[in-house]
Parts: sequence; C-alpha cells; structure tokens
Amino acid sequence: MDTKLFFVYLCAIFSAFGGFLFGYDIGVISGVLTMPHFRERFPSTPAVEGSIVSSFLAGCFVGALMSGYSADRFGRRFSILGGSIIFAVGSVLQATSATFAQLYIGRIVSGISIGILSMMVPLYQSEISPKEIRGRLVSLQQFSITIGIAVSFWIDYGSAKIDSPAQWQIPLGVQCIPAVLLAIGTTILPFSPRWLLDHDRDDEALIVLSKLRANGDKNDPIVIEEFNEIKETVRFERELGAKSYLELVKRGPENIRKRVILGVAIQAFQQLTGMNAIMYYAPQIFTSAGLADNSATLLATGINGIVNMVATIPAILWIDTWGRRPTLISGGTLMGTFMLIIGIILAVHGTVYYDSAIGKHSLHLNSTASSYSVIVLIYLFVASFAYSWGPGGWIYPAEIFPLRIRGKALSLTTASNWLFNFIIGQFVPILLDSITWGTYIIFGVLGLTMAVSIFLFFPETKGKTLEEMDSIFGDVKSALPTHTEAKRGITDGGTSPSNEPDEIKKTEQARDTETKENIPSVGITFPG
Repeated sequence: MDTKLFFVYLCAIFSAFGGFLFGYDIGVISGVLTMPHFRERFPSTPAVEGSIVSSFLAGCFVGALMSGYSADRFGRRFSILGGSIIFAVGSVLQATSATFAQLYIGRIVSGISIGILSMMVPLYQSEISPKEIRGRLVSLQQFSITIGIAVSFWIDYGSAKIDSPAQWQIPLGVQCIPAVLLAIGTTILPFSPRWLLDHDRDDEALIVLSKLRANGDKNDPIVIEEFNEIKETVRFERELGAKSYLELVKRGPENIRKRVILGVAIQAFQQLTGMNAIMYYAPQIFTSAGLADNSATLLATGINGIVNMVATIPAILWIDTWGRRPTLISGGTLMGTFMLIIGIILAVHGTVYYDSAIGKHSLHLNSTASSYSVIVLIYLFVASFAYSWGPGGWIYPAEIFPLRIRGKALSLTTASNWLFNFIIGQFVPILLDSITWGTYIIFGVLGLTMAVSIFLFFPETKGKTLEEMDSIFGDVKSALPTHTEAKRGITDGGTSPSNEPDEIKKTEQARDTETKENIPSVGITFPG
C-alpha cells in the first residue's frame, strides 16, 4: 500500500463500522425469531414475523429520507455520529422489550439510524477516495455489512443454548457496543473535502485533502489538481442549478433525472435479488432444506454468514479492475440461475405440509441428496451476491450524482433500497407460507432481469473522478472548462478564484511539470 494513502484507508475502514451495525441488525433477527424464549415472550404468526422485520425497515426508509438534509446541513461526519448514537438507543430498547410496542419502537429507532448510516457511509467513502480505488473503499461498507451479519449469526448460535430470556436479549443488546465505538471513532474522521469546498471552507478542505492524498503535503501536485477540479465543479454547479429536490426530476444538460432513475433502480434491484430474504429467514429456509434441529439450522446460517463475508473480498481487491457493469451482470446471471435451480429442486423433490407447531406451511425434501444440493446452492447464491450486487449496489449510486444534489439524490436512492427491503421483509414469510418453492422461482426470474437491465441501460463508471461523471451521463462538455483550465483553477474570466488558498498559487509552476503518472495504480495491496 502506498503510504500516502494510509489515512484515507483508515477513514474508509473506520466509517465502515456503520455497515457493521447495518449487517448485524439484518442478521440477528433471523435467529432471534426462531428462539423458544423469544417466541414465548412474543408469540408470532408469519404476518407478525414479517412486521417485526419490516418495522426496522420502515425506520430505515424514514432515516434514509432524513439523511439528505442532514448530509448537506451538518456534514457527512456529524451525520455518522448522530446515526451511531440513535442506533445505541434503539438496541437498548430492543433488548429490554417487555411488550410488542416497545419491541416495535426499538426496531424503528434502530432502523432510522441504519437508514442514515447506509446512505452516509458510502457517500463519505466515495467523497474521500481517489478515483483509482474508490470502488475498493466503498466496498468496505459491504464487507462490514457481511462481517456484521456473520457475527450476529454466531452470537445467535451461541446464545441459543441459554435457557432463559437472555437467549434473545444478549444478541439484541450487544449491538450497542459497536455503535458506541463508531460514535467515539468519528473524532478521528475528517470532514469530506467536497462538503467543505461546497461550504466555502477552502483552507480546511485543502488541509483534509492533503492528509488524504499526500501525508499532509499541501503542495503535492495531485492534491492541487484535485482541489482545483472540485472547486471548479462547485463553481460551475452553482451557476447551473440550485440545491433543491426539484433538481432531481429535471433532465437538463447534466441529465440528473436519468441518474436518479438508474440510482433508484440499482438500489431496488439489490433487494429484489432475494439476498435479504435469505438473511432474514435463513434458519427457516434451511429447515425447508431438511435441517430439522434448530441448532443445526443456526449452524448452517452461521456458515452462510462466513460465505457471505469471504466472497466479498474479491470485490474489495478487484472491482476497480473488473468494472461495475461486468461485475453486476455476472452476479445477476449467477444469482438468477441458482435461485431457479433451488426452486426446481424444491418443486420436484419437496413435499408441502402444515406445521401446527409454528402455524404455517413448510417444505420437506424427500432425499438427503436434494437437501444438501439446496444448501450448497444457497451458499453459491450468497457468494454470487457478495462479490457483485452487495458492493455494487452501494458503489454505483454513490458515484454518479453532482455534488450540489448528491446528498439529496442518495437519500432518495437509499430510501428506495429500504422501501423494497421493507416489501421483501413483509411479504417473503407470507410467500414462503403460501407458494413455498414458487418464491425462489420469482427471485430467479428477477435476477436474470437485472443482468439484462445492467447490460442495456447502465454505463460504466470505473476510473472516473466524481467530477467527471457529467461526461458519462450528461451533455455539459461545452460548458465545462478545459482540462488545463480546471487544473490551473482558472475561471471563465481567466483569473484564479479569489479565495484560493495561498499554497495553490505558490505551486502553479510545479503543477505544470507533473503528470498523472504520479497517481497511485489500482494495484495497491489492501492493508491487514
């Protein structure tokens, strides 16, 4: 790893704790719903189970919509701090629940936090990252989600052996620990340099950018070039349009409306893969695959979490080499294929029966071979999601929007993710109860549809700075300054910006002798 980039890696890794909270809460509820002491305290039907899961998701939807204003008004850093504090409160409410009302309130409060963090963390990571490794650093969000899921599965597995209400209280309560750590850790996170420049805090932005790119060297040509490119974009966007939600529905030279449609679509698609259905209801799905003992299903679920985590690593290392389109197309094709095969096996070799003990229909596979086949296919499906749509669904929207409306646009796209997540959480248990194996066929068809959609409608974004996205999605080339003008920080009037930091003016001559070969390659080794 280039030592100049140590600080940007550190910030991206620590901010990704928000993803850990996200993943933990997604994963923990699947095991808790099957625990005897939880079912004794909170008797449930498929519809009630769906409401317990989806109440969290409803909070996420609200939190995501709130996050746009928070990102622009208070900044990415303080919004992450606020989200972590809210999550700690929600986890305590869940762990101490004595009634359905308190449980739902705790789930909603935690959901609001995750709605904020799920938008804010990839936004922050994308804005502090060099273009060559932006995909890698934003992928850390998804990697942390998978770690959170895996940890929650194994905590569920361990606590299931406790014969008291602590069986479910411990898994729900320990999630406040990483939330507190994230809140403390925000003290080391700098403000986003792009947010600082957008708020005319130029000197602070230069200091932060120099720490992120050059170990604090404000005279480094790479720092100077990127500073001027961002600043020129800020100036241009202020002339082009206002910071309002109305901008999101306008086409204009930047084609923002198309970007919003693509951002909303890719986040909705991420949920329609069926991945979170697997995560929310994994123990029940493994029961359908032939694992009758609760301990065995939780063990299989724990292994599922490890598969998810390990399979995300290739995306961290190589998504900036592969590109976004090939990754998403291949992932959608594989996921759709595996889901269709699972559905066919369950239809051919499964017997549907009504389980009076839990009050819903289940599947029983008639052979050991078919049971093991379904379990392996579920693991393959999870691995296919983990390297592709898991990270890709967060990377793509965080890259494509202009700075002035990036916070608002991402709040909308993230809200669409949680809206469809809510729908999945609400209806999957009902579908599993009513059409059983048909649920997997639906997700299989959707996976293949997503692959085709990416091929037809989504342009490649790898290797471009956030300021260069207009050249991909819009038609603003004639209005933008030339590369030389942007590099020198020249305005339309031919003079340097009046509030340009002195360090930039002193190094203009040095800038002209530097080339882009100074930029680190994508072959940086991931730390640790």
